[in-house]
Amino acid sequence: MRQKDKVLNWIDENEDKVITLLQDMLQIASVNPWFEDDTYPTKEKNIQAYLKNYLENMGFETQLWEPDAAKLAKYEGRAGYYAGRDFTDRPNLLGTIKGNGTGNSVLLTGHVDVVKAGEGWTKAPFGGEVEDGKIYGRGAADMKGGIAAMIMAVQAIQAADVKLDGDVFIGTVADEEAGGMGTLALADFLKENDLLADACILTEATSLNIAPISRGILWGRLIIEGRSGHIEMPQGDWRTGGAVDAIDKMHLYLDQFKRLNADWAVKKVHSLLPIPCQINIAQVNAGEYPTSFANHGEIIFNAQYLPHERDELRMGGKVKQEISDFVSQVAKLDPWLAEHPPVIEWLVDADCAETNKNHPFVRNMAASLREINEYPMLEGICAHTDMGWFVNVGMPTINFGPGEPRIAHQVDEYIPIDELIRATKALAMAILNWCGYERA
Repeated sequence: MRQKDKVLNWIDENEDKVITLLQDMLQIASVNPWFEDDTYPTKEKNIQAYLKNYLENMGFETQLWEPDAAKLAKYEGRAGYYAGRDFTDRPNLLGTIKGNGTGNSVLLTGHVDVVKAGEGWTKAPFGGEVEDGKIYGRGAADMKGGIAAMIMAVQAIQAADVKLDGDVFIGTVADEEAGGMGTLALADFLKENDLLADACILTEATSLNIAPISRGILWGRLIIEGRSGHIEMPQGDWRTGGAVDAIDKMHLYLDQFKRLNADWAVKKVHSLLPIPCQINIAQVNAGEYPTSFANHGEIIFNAQYLPHERDELRMGGKVKQEISDFVSQVAKLDPWLAEHPPVIEWLVDADCAETNKNHPFVRNMAASLREINEYPMLEGICAHTDMGWFVNVGMPTINFGPGEPRIAHQVDEYIPIDELIRATKALAMAILNWCGYERA
């Protein structure tokens, strides 16, 4: 029997082991403390301790450490860096299995933190329940399913007694759901210790699509000032003390953003992305009392950008400037706004990255899917993922994993068992094809 067939057969015969690993992970409520969920105060330490033990039992050499924000200060102003971020009891984990030194190396990576469960679940959010071919739990799709698949892919190779030529690294990080500083710390650790792999798979949920690109995300708050006044009384011209309705001025911007989006819909597109970049309005806040014109308004928006738009820090500075210039131009259309220009507070700049779709590693993943009779679909991720820093330090990176991305963060989050198993097989083939192995 072919060695690859032995690997695939082991996965088929040990589906219960794959399921159990994911259930064990889901039952550890590794809620990111940014969400201040006192119901599940475990942070990320418990799941990292569990995975450390699991990897060591597989023969991995492991390193477990708490990132230090002070030591990462050299990245100030760049993606993922937050001064003073506390990583107490929130470690990163790196496991290493050496090959014979003649093949390519690969990093398999993902985040172990999850958002809080929220209200309205019909399943136990941290129960790992199985029903109708699905495993339910917070983090099933985002992204403990991917972590389970990548670990079990390596275990299947070991169980089939296949010896790899290249090294395999497994890295699991804290803090992705609150900015990605754990990933920055892992990338820095790999670079500083000369452990960079020849390629990287980030096992985010992609519905088994190969995603060699993710978009950058900007969150901004547009602050518009008005002047309060009794809403039921006649108002004179604002130049003589009359009220100015901030909500009315917000309408102007909402209309103008639609105009800008029409332009972006043509210009800010990518062949691997199903939708263009847009400025999406997420929140509109204004007013104090039912009897007063609003003297203050805020429009909170989400804007996306593409890798080719990045600035010298590989972030969204150019797009920030584009939006700021647009806001200034719109202000000139209105006499009040011209003298009282709105301001933008930038809240988040989540970076992006791209690996060329013709890169050998992308082709390797496509070929590996064909080996298990899966059609290799290339489609980028419209949201942010942590692939940026891995690309930045020199590792070509793709996103590939089980689970529907839109299920992430939803009530009754789940992952189909069939997709989990197919992902495990695909990852096993990708490791074998990329790293190489000793023929029996």
